[in-house]
Amino acid sequence: MRLRPLLLTLPLLLTLQAGAGDLDQIATKDANAGLKEALTQAASVAVGNLGKADGFLGNGQVKIPLPDSLKKAEKLLRVAGLGPQADELVVSMNRAAESAVHEAKPILVDSIKKMSLQDAKGILTGGDTAATEYFRRTTSEAISAKFRPIVQKATAKVKLAEKYNAYAGKGLELGLVKKEDANIDDYVTRKALDGLYLMIAEEEKSIRKDPLGQASKLLQKVFGAL
Repeated sequence: MRLRPLLLTLPLLLTLQAGAGDLDQIATKDANAGLKEALTQAASVAVGNLGKADGFLGNGQVKIPLPDSLKKAEKLLRVAGLGPQADELVVSMNRAAESAVHEAKPILVDSIKKMSLQDAKGILTGGDTAATEYFRRTTSEAISAKFRPIVQKATAKVKLAEKYNAYAGKGLELGLVKKEDANIDDYVTRKALDGLYLMIAEEEKSIRKDPLGQASKLLQKVFGAL
């Protein structure tokens, strides 16, 4: 299911660039409300698609792999008979992300409600991922705080996760492991966030490239008076 509702108001940008006064028109109360409605729909669809079974695990774009430091040792793990544990960890990490992503929806919606007219103008006139960057800037910290306990509960059931944390901790001291990868729960939380924003960004770019698409009727309804 494509995330077509995302930024349904962005097509207005192409039709309102004729004069200097167009930017003021974009920032009207109705236009701002229309953008917020479109973003709310987008957040719901994005979370719904990622939060279902295999939303992460079955999607090559967002599937969470073993951390690089563990991936390098994967062959040795399999030789040592720990292949099943490595596979279990991958599944657990992705299932944790699928479970946790539902926590993002109310935070995204709250961010949309707090969006100012200036924010809306910035999204409408910004780059290909202006809306995504707005979400990342205003929601990443709160979403991360919601994700981590869920991730931690899931990975705690996998023995290899505990071993990885011990191994990575020593690797960090020796400069062999990146700080952001030194704890499996931090790693999965970060990857889950990246996956969420990536899916939003991909559709945002698609909508900007094909601005009319299926959105034209909604545009006429929301912006017909402009």
